[in-house]
Amino acid sequence: MTYTLLIASVIIGALIVLFFKPNTKFTRLLLSFSGAYLLSVTILHLLPEVYEHTDVDSKKVGIFILIGILLQSILESFSKGAEHGHIHIHSEENKFPYLLFISLCIHAFSEGIPIHHEGDDLLWAIIVHKIPIAIVLTTFLIHAKYSKTKILVFLAGFALMSPLGVFIADKVVFFTDYSTEVTALIIGVFLHISTIILFESSENHKFNIQKFTAILLGILLTIATLLH
Repeated sequence: MTYTLLIASVIIGALIVLFFKPNTKFTRLLLSFSGAYLLSVTILHLLPEVYEHTDVDSKKVGIFILIGILLQSILESFSKGAEHGHIHIHSEENKFPYLLFISLCIHAFSEGIPIHHEGDDLLWAIIVHKIPIAIVLTTFLIHAKYSKTKILVFLAGFALMSPLGVFIADKVVFFTDYSTEVTALIIGVFLHISTIILFESSENHKFNIQKFTAILLGILLTIATLLH
């Protein structure tokens, strides 16, 4: 079921583009909601778990969180911000965006790894995160006039990476033995992505009631889910 939901989140995002053609305003609000949800799960669930239920030194945990932030910064130099919904590149027709594809696959693979240990709360946060990212990706690929085959290959590869991360984490002993360090690394990645989503979606630093409402809903939904 975990694999199915992760793949379905990308499919849902692509279908939303094909059938509803959402405008930029809708996508930004959905990104704000997903960013708030991901940030809330990271702060309220992942951070307490990684510090409380481990024998690893707390400073070491903090170092891995910082490494995760730096790692995501490096990945974004290749993906041009696709992980947080803003693709700042101009593509030429028929030229497959290999760097974008590889960096997004690495990101998607890494975010699937801690799901095996952290359970449904993290799973739903990633699903909520993936849907608007899939919307942005699909919109970009269509506007860039890539062939249908290239679009399908790109989206299929992206969709399969998180399930692959879950599978590898379940089967490879390394990820079990060092689950705390790996989770701390991913926390850094999530903190970077979620905060960028929330800050970058602001326009001229003006208060936006719709964006604020989307963020508030993301936070409240997380709290309600974790308290349930």
